[in-house]
Amino acid sequence: MSAPHTAPGSTGGSDTPGPLHGGPDEDYTPERLATMTREELDLLGARYDGVQVLHVDPAPEPGSRLEKAAVRQVSMTFALAGLSAFAAFVVYVGSGWFLPDWQWDITEGGWSALFTPLIGGLGGLSLTLVGVGMVLFTKKLLPHETAVQDKHDGSHFDRVTTGASLLGGLNTYGLARRKLITRSLVFMGGGVGLMLLMPLGGLIRNPNVGNPLGTTSWAEGTRLLRDDGSPIRPGDQQPGSLETVFPAVPGGNLEADAATMLIRLRPEQVSVEQPRQGQDDFGYGDYVAYSKICTHAGCPVSLYEQETSRILCPCHQSQFDVTQGAKPVFGPATRPLPQLPITVDDEGFFVARSDYIEAVGPTYWNRERI
Repeated sequence: MSAPHTAPGSTGGSDTPGPLHGGPDEDYTPERLATMTREELDLLGARYDGVQVLHVDPAPEPGSRLEKAAVRQVSMTFALAGLSAFAAFVVYVGSGWFLPDWQWDITEGGWSALFTPLIGGLGGLSLTLVGVGMVLFTKKLLPHETAVQDKHDGSHFDRVTTGASLLGGLNTYGLARRKLITRSLVFMGGGVGLMLLMPLGGLIRNPNVGNPLGTTSWAEGTRLLRDDGSPIRPGDQQPGSLETVFPAVPGGNLEADAATMLIRLRPEQVSVEQPRQGQDDFGYGDYVAYSKICTHAGCPVSLYEQETSRILCPCHQSQFDVTQGAKPVFGPATRPLPQLPITVDDEGFFVARSDYIEAVGPTYWNRERI
């Protein structure tokens, strides 16, 4: 809409005829505008902008009981939002420091089961309280004004008077004199800011602390267990058979990187076996143990052809020859399956002599560094 219009300013005043729109700069030079107060600029800008105030509900009287009660309510909401945000940050940072360490375990209780829900619940509560506080602040402490304005292009006059209107709006909010709300906003802003930075923790922390990519749960003296938790003795398997085994540690059968194939070779395989250099004694009798994780893309290499002495990966058809140190002989894999050195303990059960001497799983660019 574009038409001559007269309207009072947003801060009151009498109606004054105004030009079409825009407040021409030739009538109000930068020098003249610089001499006017903020209230005068606010009034002038509203009048020339064709703003018509239809209805105003005033804010509570400064210093009144109504205002003080609203200030306390809004401040308490913002403070609780900040407290919830800080609590979420403490849970995230304190885990493994002064709080129990979080582990990726499938459990029904304990800290690991509560860690993520605590962060999500506290963070969601904080953001909810931020919204509630803003709504309360707007409804209980600000004047409610209904106004209409014609649309037009801006000029220097418009920029200056609009700036004055914005400052007038800031004054209307009353934050300068409502110190309690200001302090609660600062507290809330600090807590929410830290809370929003938490997702960056995964980018800041070194995920390779403790060398998780280069080690597994296997260690000297760790027994080889079946999936049902039973140990294995030499002679429990038939020649040419394969058994998937796991380390005898809590949750060992859930650790994918520790899954190992215990293979009992047939006599003709033993006669032609060619272990990798430096790994001649990694087997025990006619038993050898290799990682179950394909060195190409990490799939489980669970298919074994005893007639051809080949272990097959069903994902991309890589094949490994167990009589040649699990060397890849077909498919995209380029690295042999890591071999686990094994022996037997005093009770005659298979145990590991150490962890794998190389990283298990797919080959990656910095594997040689760990």
